[in-house]
Amino acid sequence: MTTDNARTKTRDPERTRSSILDAALNAFARKGYHDTRLDEIADESHTSKGSIYFYFPNKERLFLALVDQFANLLERRITEAISGEETAMAKVEAALEACLATFGKYRRQAKVLLVQASGLGNTFEMKRIDINERFAGLIEQYLQEAVEQGEIAPIDTAIVAHAWMGAIYNLVIRWVYTGDPEPQRIVNTLVPTLLRSVGYVRGQAPAETP
Repeated sequence: MTTDNARTKTRDPERTRSSILDAALNAFARKGYHDTRLDEIADESHTSKGSIYFYFPNKERLFLALVDQFANLLERRITEAISGEETAMAKVEAALEACLATFGKYRRQAKVLLVQASGLGNTFEMKRIDINERFAGLIEQYLQEAVEQGEIAPIDTAIVAHAWMGAIYNLVIRWVYTGDPEPQRIVNTLVPTLLRSVGYVRGQAPAETP
């Protein structure tokens, strides 16, 4: 008799794992974490509960893997966006636009990361906070470079970076729930507003240090 685990090992492991994650994303986005059963994910991924357990020990680990998957995608998109930029503030602007564009393109993932991971308990909350720190840290790094290069006046870059992430999350969550404002409108309005908050406008001379 062939076991579920044995069948799993005969398949392409990455393809099977990806199918499970895709099915879980659909189910969690549609029904929420608590109301989603592993049987449903198994049916949608054309696998079995045994196959799911082969890759993920429980539903919590499956959910956290989805969060990590999206966080890695977000970081990759930001890294690609800033790779061709030379100045620190150009990198800041590119990072903000890439972050918002990625949220706008992946609505279900945004819902899982920003909405469902909040309030599901300490493990999920710590994961959400860790990801927020990860991306606020990127923004802070380039803001600090901009200060050092004289592109903007000295500021508390840590506070600014976290405030910016809060503004981004708030608008994205509203969009996830209501469909408004649509992503490009957020990018076109929010990015220039955030940049102006530190005294930067594209094309203007660098701010003078007091």
